[in-house]
Amino acid sequence: MPSYFYQVITETGSTLTGTLEAESPGQAQQKLVALGYIPVSVTEGKRQSGMAAWAEEMEISLTSVKPKDLILFTKQFRTMLKAGLSILEVLRILENQTENKKLKRICSQMSADIKQGKTMFEAFSAHPKVFTTLYRNMIMAGEQSGSLPEVLHRLVYLIEHEYKVKSDIKSALQYPVTVLIVLGLAFYVLLTFVIPKFVGIFKTIKIELPWPTKVAIGMYDFFAAYGLILLGAIIVGLFLFYKLLKTKAGRLAWDRFWLRAPIFGPLFTKAAMARFAAIFAILQASGVSVLMILDILGGTIGNSAITLEFERIKERLKEGRGLAAPFRQAKHFTPMVINMVSVGEESGNLEEMLQAVADHYDDEVEYAVAGLSAAINPILILGLAGVVGFFALAIYMPMWDMTKMLKT
Repeated sequence: MPSYFYQVITETGSTLTGTLEAESPGQAQQKLVALGYIPVSVTEGKRQSGMAAWAEEMEISLTSVKPKDLILFTKQFRTMLKAGLSILEVLRILENQTENKKLKRICSQMSADIKQGKTMFEAFSAHPKVFTTLYRNMIMAGEQSGSLPEVLHRLVYLIEHEYKVKSDIKSALQYPVTVLIVLGLAFYVLLTFVIPKFVGIFKTIKIELPWPTKVAIGMYDFFAAYGLILLGAIIVGLFLFYKLLKTKAGRLAWDRFWLRAPIFGPLFTKAAMARFAAIFAILQASGVSVLMILDILGGTIGNSAITLEFERIKERLKEGRGLAAPFRQAKHFTPMVINMVSVGEESGNLEEMLQAVADHYDDEVEYAVAGLSAAINPILILGLAGVVGFFALAIYMPMWDMTKMLKT
């Protein structure tokens, strides 16, 4: 179907340009009139070849919307809405300005959806891979309350907050992961390329080999004989583990393990508490009901063990028990969170109390990340030194014995 470039005048008197597909110029004009526009010009564009169109679609589908792109998009959206521009004008400007091709396409599609009478929530919900459950429900809350710019301001804070926490944790884990990779490569290179060159020599030596050399030769013989079988077992094990994580019970067990794990457990718990408190406070300030807040949190907290607790809290809330009692009975919530929820509910300042919890745990996460690096790095360095030192002993101890024999 041919594609047509158009320029129209909207109901507000502004000029709008874009493209649409139609069988003919007349049909294109009829579609524009049906949308409430006054056509100024309709010209047929060059049709892409099948391969070019496929390549463009593949490029857009492979393009990711990074947190920085989403933060900038949301900030611009809020600024233009606050300036009094209509939703369609905002989407048109964003479509023209954004450099991310996927966001550009999404703006165009959302604009078309809204022209057809869909709500903003419905238009955003058509793109769940880009706009999270939390994002979409914040849009719905702002749309229903008529305070969308204020809600978008809070949403920007949440996105930036989550991006900062994730970035801090990734930065803390970057060095340990690098050391582990180097450790694995050192072990592989020494066992595969270095030890074999000395195995033949050592086996012909009529001296008692030291235990590091015997262990190294034993490992080399084992991997030479069963290396492929071991590699296959590891691949199958990882595949089965991946499948297990896809099950509800497997995911629940895995998430519980990380909450209780030494060193990492406290960090992940504090990060989850910070996210819970920040989201709860902002959603309540936006006029979202407590039950809906718990639904949204269940889909956005990122830990199935805590999500299960939200389900139990919801059931107790439906029985009219209030917030404080269900939180006291829930697992994985820290005493500080439970006490602040209780005080906030009794005083009527729940939003303020939870924001204080979020600020506190943000600082705690920052300290925990610094402590994580301080605790893990020496262990990893010792591990790396141990591997290299072991192989050095395995190679040089027999050589020292050979030197002694030659001198005698």
